[in-house]
Amino acid sequence: MSKSTLKKVALYTLGAFSGVAVSLSVQSFAAEKEKTEALPVQSIRTMAEVYGQIKANYYQDKTDAELFEGAMKGMVADLDPHSEYMDKKGYADLKENTSGEFGGLGMEVGQEDGFVKVVAPIEDTPAERAGVKSGDFIVKIDNASTRGMTVSEAVKKMRGKPGTKITLTLSRKNADKPIVVNITRAIIKVKSVRHHLLEPGYGYIRVTQFQERTVGAVNDAAKALVKQNKAPLKGIILDLRDDPGGLLNGAVGVSAAFLPEGATVVSTKGRDGKVGMTLKAMPEDYILSRGSTPLSGLPPELKTIPLTVLINSGSASASEIVAGALQDHKRAVIVGTQSFGKGSVQTVIPLSNGSAVKLTTSLYYTPKDRSIQAQGIAPDVEVKDKDRAYESREADLVGHIGNPLGGEDVNSSQYEPIPKDEAEKDAKDTKAKSDKDKAKEKEDISSRRIPNPAKDDQLRKALELVKNPAEWQKSLGLAAKKPAPKKGKDKKDEK
Repeated sequence: MSKSTLKKVALYTLGAFSGVAVSLSVQSFAAEKEKTEALPVQSIRTMAEVYGQIKANYYQDKTDAELFEGAMKGMVADLDPHSEYMDKKGYADLKENTSGEFGGLGMEVGQEDGFVKVVAPIEDTPAERAGVKSGDFIVKIDNASTRGMTVSEAVKKMRGKPGTKITLTLSRKNADKPIVVNITRAIIKVKSVRHHLLEPGYGYIRVTQFQERTVGAVNDAAKALVKQNKAPLKGIILDLRDDPGGLLNGAVGVSAAFLPEGATVVSTKGRDGKVGMTLKAMPEDYILSRGSTPLSGLPPELKTIPLTVLINSGSASASEIVAGALQDHKRAVIVGTQSFGKGSVQTVIPLSNGSAVKLTTSLYYTPKDRSIQAQGIAPDVEVKDKDRAYESREADLVGHIGNPLGGEDVNSSQYEPIPKDEAEKDAKDTKAKSDKDKAKEKEDISSRRIPNPAKDDQLRKALELVKNPAEWQKSLGLAAKKPAPKKGKDKKDEK
C-alpha cells in the first residue's frame, strides 16, 4: 500500500470518544522483529489450568467458544479504555452504524469505575432535550444495570428503532437521588455547523461534531457571515465546546481554513515513539473524494483576523487537534477550560473469523510535538462555566494511557467551577424556581442555540479579545504591532 493511500485510510482512524468513527483497515500479521521471542510457557500453563478448573467445577457448562471469547474480551479490554474485542455481530453492527443511519439518543459515552459515563450529549438530539448532561453516569438502561457493561454493549442497548422509548437512570454529582429520564429514539442527523453574526464585523461559528461535510459547512458559514455583514469580517469565534470529535480529515480541514497552506496540523507516533504520519493544511490531507473542494472561495480574511477558540472538558479528540494546532501556530487565543485529553487513535482490525479488535495504535501530537493524552489543551485565557457542576476527563478513566511526555494527568477532581458560597446560592435559587419558570426554560429549544455573550461568560471574553487586537496579541504572547505614523504628522514634527 502506498504512503498516500495509507494517509487517506488514516484520515478515518480518529474517532470520537466512543470510537464510532474509526477506520476499517486490514493489517498484516507478519512479525516486525526478525528474532522470535520465547513463548511465556508458565503463563500459558496457568491459563490452561484456569480453563480446566472452569470446565470441571463451574456450576454451569460453558462451551469452549464462550470461554475463549471471554478471554479475548478481557485481554483486549485490559489494555486501555478505548481498546475492545468485537464478536461477529458486534463488528457487523459497527460497520452498519458508521455507514448508515440508525435510531439513537445522541451522546458520546465512555466508561469509568465500571459504569457507562456521558462525555457529552450532542446538540439538538433526544439526549440533550431530555436533560442528559456531561459527566452523568448511566447506571441503568431500562431495568438493566450497566455495572461491568462495555461501552459497545451499552451503545447497542441504547440504539434501536426510531420512535421507540428507552428509560435511563442517571447518577449525577451533587444530585440527592438518581435521575430517571424517558427518551424516544430518533434518527440522529447532527447539523455539525451553526453560525451567527454576534455584532457588525464579528462572527461566530459553532462546530458540534466533525463529519464528512464539516469542512465545507465551515466555509459556507464564513461566506454567509461575510454576506450578512456586507463587508469582510474583523474577528471570529470558533466554538468547540462539548464537541466530542469525529473524523480526522474534518479536524485537518477546519484547521486549514485558518492556517497558512502547508502548516503542520497533527502528527502521530506509534510503538516506541515511532513516527507515523504528518498531516498538514493542504487539500490532499483533508479532501477524501475527487472533485471535492470544500474550502473553495474561502473568505481570505479568515487567515489573518483575530480568532478565538472556545473549549471545555467536553472538547475531545478531533476538536483538541484543531485547538492545539491553532494554539501552537499562535493563530488563535484559546478560551475556556482544559479540554478532555483524548490523544489516542483507534484502528479497527478485522480478524479471520469475522470478528475484529479495536486497538489503540498510536498517539497524536500537536505541531510543537505536544501530546494532549490525559492532559488536554490548556486554555490561554481560563474562564470557568458557572453552570457546569464539574468536569469529566480522560484521566478519570480506569486504565487510561498516561502522557508519554510525562507531567501530571489532569482529571475532574482538579476543577472547581465556582466558589462554594455562590454554588449554594445558585442551588437555593434553583429550588425557589416555580414550575412556570422551569417550563419556560424548556420551551423553544431553537432559541437557546442563539449565542448570547450577555449570558455566556466564556463567549463574552472571547468576543472582547477579538474586538481588541492588542489584548488578543498579548494573550497569544505576541508583541502588539505599533501603528505606522502618519506622513503628514511626521513632516510637521520635522519643522
